[in-house]
Amino acid sequence: MIQAASIDTVMRTLADPTRRAVFERIVRSDEITVVELTRGSGVTQSAVSQHLRSLKQAGLIVDRAQGRNVFYSAEPKGLAPLFDWMSHYAVFWRDRFAGLETLLKEIDP
Repeated sequence: MIQAASIDTVMRTLADPTRRAVFERIVRSDEITVVELTRGSGVTQSAVSQHLRSLKQAGLIVDRAQGRNVFYSAEPKGLAPLFDWMSHYAVFWRDRFAGLETLLKEIDP
C-alpha cells in the first residue's frame, strides 16, 4: 500500500532537475523501463535507478515486475500533497485574475 508523502517529501523529491525529468518521462509514458529511461538521457543507469528509488519512496511512481523487467508508471495520488498545498492559493489567484479582468475592462472598454 502506498503511504501518502508529506508536501516536504514531494517538493524535495521533485526539486532535483534530473529526477524531475525522469518523473516527467514516466508521466508521459504508460509504462517505461529503466533501460528506456536511461536511453538518450545522458544519465547512467545507476543514477536513473537512484532517482527511481527516490520517486518511489515519495509515492510518485509505482513499479511492476514482469520477468527480468521492471516497469514504472506514475502514481497520480502521489501528487496529492502538492495539489492540496497549491489549492490553498487558488483564492489568491482567483481574486488577482478577477481584479486584472476589471482593470483591463476599465483600460479598454
